[in-house]
Order: sequence, then structure tokens, then C-alpha cells
Amino acid sequence: MFHRNAPLTPTDRLRLARCVVDDGWPLRRAAERFQVSHTTAARWADRYRQLGAAGMQDRSSRPHHQPRRATAAIEEQVVRLRREHRIGPVRLAARCNIAASTAHRILRRHGLPALAATDRTTGEPVRRYERSQPGELIHIDVKKLGRIPDGGGHKVLGRAAGRAEQDRRNGTGYAYLHTALDDHSRLAYTEDLPDEKAATCAAFLQRAAAWFAARGVRVERVLTDNAWAYTKNTWRDTCRDLDISPRWTRPWRPQTNGKVERFHRTLLDEWAYHRPYTSDAERQAAFPDWLDWYNYHRPHTGIGSQPPASRVTNLSGQHT
Repeated sequence: MFHRNAPLTPTDRLRLARCVVDDGWPLRRAAERFQVSHTTAARWADRYRQLGAAGMQDRSSRPHHQPRRATAAIEEQVVRLRREHRIGPVRLAARCNIAASTAHRILRRHGLPALAATDRTTGEPVRRYERSQPGELIHIDVKKLGRIPDGGGHKVLGRAAGRAEQDRRNGTGYAYLHTALDDHSRLAYTEDLPDEKAATCAAFLQRAAAWFAARGVRVERVLTDNAWAYTKNTWRDTCRDLDISPRWTRPWRPQTNGKVERFHRTLLDEWAYHRPYTSDAERQAAFPDWLDWYNYHRPHTGIGSQPPASRVTNLSGQHT
């Protein structure tokens, strides 16, 4: 990529050089014709004499000699520690007695991606995938969330007061947030249900499929983990009745269902824990507006900073 203010492209450099070398133009005349300095015209003419047309391309600005560059032994140590312990540049710098920026450059030179882009278990780069059309694959998962007692929990009352108000025997219990998220568009449907039993999960799938159908999306496959409810005949029979193909993640591989896992993290950050609530009813009342904002208005970095509804045909235009 050339600098935006560069006066000459490789094609213009070649034309200038040919005017001087092949046609015998004086350097000052060629410089005036191509609106560059005399020294610039001389440089491209000299390169043309030495290298021909191939010499008109940009060269790297990296110096030929770098006496302060990290030694091969240090680079080997940085790479080895990264692969063995999967730590970032700051911790690598402390162990190898170098600057963090040096550790970062070494990692880049050796093609080692950022930790966020690697698998936590193996350290290998994460293989990302995305279905080509809405409905081809729906991710389903359940997020267990503690309910808020009336009057507020520890975020309102403080840690000490919140613990004192806890009822150990008759607590407020948990909300089970069942979510169905489309792989291609990231369009999401979520319900707060009392449990995660097989019948509850199957009924949720029926309502989720109807919700997506109302928005022009036919569910073809669903992907879940290997939780008990998703392995029973109730789930399989419901999928068969809806003409949906069930899929399951490999054991101990939650990354496969990572899109809905990431949605739940966003849900916690931007709704459940976004501000102190004085009751569970208050928090639940705020949820429909947040989900509407997520689906229709919130820029999603995974799909080019567009809202999920923008990837569903005509859906974004129907919403106001």
C-alpha cells in the first residue's frame, strides 16, 4: 500500500525513469514534468538502470543491520515459554528480562496469535466458522442466574448487608435463561424459565422455532451441549416433529457453542449486572427492551458492526 501523499506510483516511476534513461531527458525536465524533486527523479532513474522495471516497487524501510535486536537465544526462550505456559507479552517480558514491546514483536515474527484468538486448552489458533444463511444452525444454551431478593442484593445493600439479608433455607432461587441464537445473523431469542428439565427445554425449542419462523427464518439444525435434558428422547422427538436436525458439541469443548456463550456474557455485562436492581421483577422488566436493542440496534463486532437484524432479509426494515 502506498502513502496517500506519494507523488509517484510504480507506473509513474517507470515512466519517469524511461524518459530519463531511454529517451535522454535531462533530470530537471523529467522532475518538472512529473512534479517531483531533482533528487527523486535521479533516484528512480538510477534504480531503473540497475534493476529495470522491477526496481520501481517500494522497498522495506527496515534497516539492514539491527545491533539491538533480541538474540536468537532470547527469541527461542520467548517462543518456548509462550507455547508451554500460554502467557502474554507482559509476563514473557518479566521472565526474559526484555521489554514487553520486544516480546510482542518476537511473537509476531514467529506467527503466534494473540491469546484471545487461541484455544485455552491446546494453545492452537481458534478455527472460526459461520453459516452462510440464517436458520442453518441455531445455538441453544441455558444460563443460570441468581434472582434478586426484594429490596436488592449485595450490589444495592453492600456485601455485608446483602449476606445478612440472605435466607439460607428459602432463598429467591435461580433464573434459567434459555437462549436460541442464530449462527449467521446472531439474532437471539431468550426466555426466563423455572428450570432446565427435558420438557422445559423441548417446549422452549418449539416456541423459539415459531419465533424465528415469524421473522422469516426456518430452523434447520440446533446445536447444544451434552446436558442431560438435550440427550433425552423428549428433545429428540421434538426436533423430529419440527423437522430440525439436532447436533451436540464434543464433550469438554464449550468453544464449539461459543457464540451463545458469548451472548450470555454480553447479556450479563449489559443487562443483568449493568446497574443495581432493587428486585428481580425490576430486572426482568428491563430485559425486553435490552433484547430488542441487541437484535435491532446494537452494533455487533462479529458481523461488521451491524445489528443482527440486518442479516435477516427485510427484518431490519420492518422494525421501528
